Amino acid sequence: MRTEICDQLGIEFPIFAFTHCRDVVAAVSNAGGLGVLGAVGFSAEQLATELAWIDEHTDKPYGVDVVIPGKYEGMGELDPVKLEKDLSEMIPEEHRAFARKILADHGVPEMPDDEVAPALLGWTEATARPLVEEALRHDKVKLIANALGTPPPEIINEIHDAGRLVAALCGSASQAVRHRNAGVDIVIAQGGEGGGHTGDVGSVVLWPEVIDAVAPTPVLAAGGIGSGRQMAAAMAMGASGVWTGSLWLTVEEADVPPKQMESYLEATSRDTVRSRSFTGKPCRMLRNDWTEAWAAEDTPDPLGMPLQFMVTGEAVARGHKYPEQAVDVNFNPVGQIVGSMNKVRRAGDVVIEMAEEYLACVERLEELNARAT
Repeated sequence: MRTEICDQLGIEFPIFAFTHCRDVVAAVSNAGGLGVLGAVGFSAEQLATELAWIDEHTDKPYGVDVVIPGKYEGMGELDPVKLEKDLSEMIPEEHRAFARKILADHGVPEMPDDEVAPALLGWTEATARPLVEEALRHDKVKLIANALGTPPPEIINEIHDAGRLVAALCGSASQAVRHRNAGVDIVIAQGGEGGGHTGDVGSVVLWPEVIDAVAPTPVLAAGGIGSGRQMAAAMAMGASGVWTGSLWLTVEEADVPPKQMESYLEATSRDTVRSRSFTGKPCRMLRNDWTEAWAAEDTPDPLGMPLQFMVTGEAVARGHKYPEQAVDVNFNPVGQIVGSMNKVRRAGDVVIEMAEEYLACVERLEELNARAT
């Protein structure tokens, strides 16, 4: 299962684990995969703390994922202070009031006065640039991934000049070609069944389309991968590895509150929905009272990115602070693979089990081929 990406990054298995939890990053990298820390929720100072911790807990490579959308409100403004002010003035009070009403109706307490949620996170170039700069200060960070859109040329050049690789997610072959033409080293093709921000094309259709469109640029298959069998299917189509995310929400090391963990463990594959209700762009998550409220006909339509999260960031913060009270309105990004995430395992064990199941699938195919000769 060793591919060219393993040699480029110095990893044993082409298993990439996107997670917002530093413990999971270290555990996956220590097990031979590549942990990738989602940085969108951190300030540059907070990210520095997280990466320093990871540096102390693994001697293996890891990655960082940022969000610089190809299109968003306020695009082009690189002063984060001015951008936040301009964007705040664009938000209708109706949206703020509606979000707060949902929380009040569900009995979710307000945040303490000394714990104010940040208004603008790293959903823009202005706020993501400092995250990239901080990531490049850490020698073990070998990959910077962009979750939405093609990274700006100057950021790609900055990452390459630092001797690191650039990856970018896509939901169509045309997006993949734009990534390749911009100098992206690894294209991540994420099918619509994946968690978080996705397109609407299924993985089995999308993967070979993207692989063919950008060859010989390596492609990681993403969307609905939670086992070695699914990994074997992706590799059989020509993928150079797999990008996984939802799978790591129910590992022992995940920093997930018990009530939220329970929601994931009990969910079926039919309990997810693509909704713009938290971030402003289509994002797959567990369906709950929050997603249903924003989908109703007589309620405000979600705003674009990053405006919508400037409305809902308070709800996310209150959900983290009071997970039991917010269980029916919490932000639970996850893919359809959640139906198979029904037990808690250690992250390192997940990596090894995926590799073993992948090898078992390969052996089965070899036996089938042998019978045919």
